[in-house]
Amino acid sequence: MSTPAPLRSRPQTLTSLRRWFDAGANPATPGDADGDRLDVVRVVPFVAMHLACLGVFWVGVSATAIAVAVALYVLRMFAITAFYHRYFSHRTFRASRPVQFAFALIGASCVQRGPLWWAAHHRHHHAHADSPLDLHSPTVHGFWRSHVGWFLTRRAFATDLARVPDLARYPELRWLDRYDVAVPVALALALYGLGAWLEHAAPSLGTSGMQLVVWGFFVSTVALFHVTVTINSLAHRFGTRRFETRDDSRNNALLALLTFGEGWHNNHHFFPGTVRQGFRWWEIDLTWYGLRMMACVGLVRDLKPVPAWVWARARR
Repeated sequence: MSTPAPLRSRPQTLTSLRRWFDAGANPATPGDADGDRLDVVRVVPFVAMHLACLGVFWVGVSATAIAVAVALYVLRMFAITAFYHRYFSHRTFRASRPVQFAFALIGASCVQRGPLWWAAHHRHHHAHADSPLDLHSPTVHGFWRSHVGWFLTRRAFATDLARVPDLARYPELRWLDRYDVAVPVALALALYGLGAWLEHAAPSLGTSGMQLVVWGFFVSTVALFHVTVTINSLAHRFGTRRFETRDDSRNNALLALLTFGEGWHNNHHFFPGTVRQGFRWWEIDLTWYGLRMMACVGLVRDLKPVPAWVWARARR
């Protein structure tokens, strides 16, 4: 006799609740019949993050709050693009273990899961780009699924460690991956503490603990998330194609500006083995510039260039 649906759903709900705090809790298996459905319990914190942005109407705004929000957007966008993407996913340069961990920590504060999960999914994307196996292809699954729906499914929750054996050997990265909520919570608490201190130490700034939490954490994080995932939902639909690839990747100058260079997506899909994504001098790639500066002071090394054969294959 089959188990009634309400009884089957109860342990799934409890597991989803546990995953809010422990990402290692019973992930979905490849054969899970419900793997492609939205995990409603996991949708709750995602929606709550967006609703929390409405707190700007209660906490007000100040130059300090805007500056903190922008600074955290810039720092964390660099951590995502330079390290989560170009370093952890593609290994296009080398860094020491302390630098690796420092930027993994900053990347974890973006609320885009842990570095192993991010890199594993991105490697899967490159292996199956714009095919039915690509979980966030807009041409296969549509805009909303590719933009916000795919990572809220049970199937997308698990970290495929088989794709990231080079990263899984670091216990500190595995910890960040499993307890991915810890760093965002610590950031929110630190912002509250900073704002509360400034409210008393420098009242002329007109800020407060909750104001810095709303602007510096919620508004900055939500903006960072939606800009990052436009590379999934928009950079495979809108833009130009310099290279013939088996996917629908496009170069998009506007997205490149917002994402610090990630919008040169057709370049990247043609040859993901280079640290640089803006191949031409006029293709602004802020992440590439930042990594070059880090290389100059010895924080990173062995930045992989664009090979000559790639230039030869370019249409323009």
